[in-house]
Amino acid sequence: MEIGITEILKILPHRYPFLLVDRILEVEEGKRVVGIKNVSFNEEFFQGHFPGNPVMPGVLIVEAMAQVGGVGLLASLPDRQRKLIYMTGIDRCKFRRPVIPGDQLVIEVEMLSIRTRISKCRATAKVGGVLAAEAELLSTIIDRP
Repeated sequence: MEIGITEILKILPHRYPFLLVDRILEVEEGKRVVGIKNVSFNEEFFQGHFPGNPVMPGVLIVEAMAQVGGVGLLASLPDRQRKLIYMTGIDRCKFRRPVIPGDQLVIEVEMLSIRTRISKCRATAKVGGVLAAEAELLSTIIDRP
C-alpha cells in the first residue's frame, strides 16, 4: 500500500520544516514499512551544515527513519488521531556515508517488537542502494494531550 503526502499529514503531527517523509512506498502492517525522503538543497539546515559542503545532519536522518517507522505504527491504529509516538532510545546507530542535496533516502523500517505502549524497530537509510545510516529505534505510544 502506497501512502502519499496528503495521507502522511493526516497520520503524523510533524509539519514543515520538520516533516522528513515524502512518500510511503510499502506497508506490511506490524512488520515493515518503506518510505522516501527527497533531500533538497532548499532545506533550511543546509544553510549552516556546512556552507560550501552541504551534508544532511545525522540526527535528521535518524529522525526521518523514526518518522517512517511512526507512519507504519500509527497507520495501523484505529484511533491514531488520538495517539503520539515519542522516540525513547537509539541503539546501534551508525552513519556509513554522507547524505547530500539531490539524494533520495530510501528508508526501510522493520518492526522487531510492538507492545501496547512500547515498540522497537530496526531502520536503514540507503541512497542508490548504498547504506547511508542504520539504527535500532525505541519509542513509546502515548495518548495525545
